[in-house]
Amino acid sequence: MLAGLSELFWQERLWFPEGLGWADLEDRDGRVYAKARDLWVALPIAVLFLLIRQLFEKYVATPLASLLGLKETVRRRVAHNPALESYYCNTSKNPTQSSVEKLSKQTGWTERQVQRWFRRRRNQDRPNLLKKFCEASWRFAFYLLAFIGGLAALIDKPWLYDLEEMWKGFPTLTLLPSQYWYYMLELAFYTSLLFSVASDVKRKDFKEQIIHHVATILLISFSWCVNYIRAGTLIMFMHDSADYLLESAKMFNYARWKNACNYIFILFAAIFIVTRLIIFPFRIMYCTWVYPVTLYPPFFGYYFFNGLLMVLLCLHMFWAALIIRLAFRFLSSNSSVEDERSDRDETDESEEEEELKNGEIKKKNGAAQNGHATYNNNHSKTE
Repeated sequence: MLAGLSELFWQERLWFPEGLGWADLEDRDGRVYAKARDLWVALPIAVLFLLIRQLFEKYVATPLASLLGLKETVRRRVAHNPALESYYCNTSKNPTQSSVEKLSKQTGWTERQVQRWFRRRRNQDRPNLLKKFCEASWRFAFYLLAFIGGLAALIDKPWLYDLEEMWKGFPTLTLLPSQYWYYMLELAFYTSLLFSVASDVKRKDFKEQIIHHVATILLISFSWCVNYIRAGTLIMFMHDSADYLLESAKMFNYARWKNACNYIFILFAAIFIVTRLIIFPFRIMYCTWVYPVTLYPPFFGYYFFNGLLMVLLCLHMFWAALIIRLAFRFLSSNSSVEDERSDRDETDESEEEEELKNGEIKKKNGAAQNGHATYNNNHSKTE
């Protein structure tokens, strides 16, 4: 059964245009071609990336955070309360007002104490700034090195300047050592991100991130198998050109370097829009969707490859909407850029301000009554 499925999966008519097949990608006359079995190399490299990441975050990112003056907020620990903890874990982390009233009667606490307990309990589950900074530092380091490596691999290639050159001689395109390592490292990195997604900081676009990682892994793997190497390297290089700027903006944001964060973010937004919403659909996708049909009839692999590119384009538009909204908010109000996907800590500032106002009112009332303060017996002394 497995042999039958494997034979069905690797049918040449699914992967190649009519008249071409796996035999065309057999090494001969000193020419080396990409092979599906090469992709297994990415798995041990992905595990190695996970180990390197641990060392990087401990010995590079953490000292860098201290150097940039990142100060971690000390969060208040909540008092252990079995009833509230059970509700928090099994029912909801954000109780309704009616639930707060019931829990208040059940525990003997005031409603404000119950609300404060849930607020601080939610904060305990949120990742701290140092963890966010270390993750952003790791991604920044890889994306920057990948961008530099991609530039070195493509700078002297004609298809970087004339996109139609990416199909010249297809599918018998000789594999270069630089292309091999560019592919394997990129595939291994995104595989490692997929491995670590459970322990990484979860943001509001968590599902979109998973879709992006899976689509990227499929796109890299498929383009390798059918020798879309030139198109694949261009797509990876274009993505790397903006990603390291986003991660560096996050790093400065976590370190409270607001001006540096804002300026880098605006630069990132400009590059992101140009590369992802202009060059990607109108240049690269044009040369993967329109130009190839002038050379050979469409086949399953042609539709599958371009379908994955459409998924990426939809994600680009989703993130572009968030980026543009942040950029306009910054430019119109001159405020600092905040990542809307982040799960920010909740504070007790509103309560403290209310208590401060109550204290001022009491002082004024006391002064009006010859220095004798009045007391509101409807409020308990402690909460």
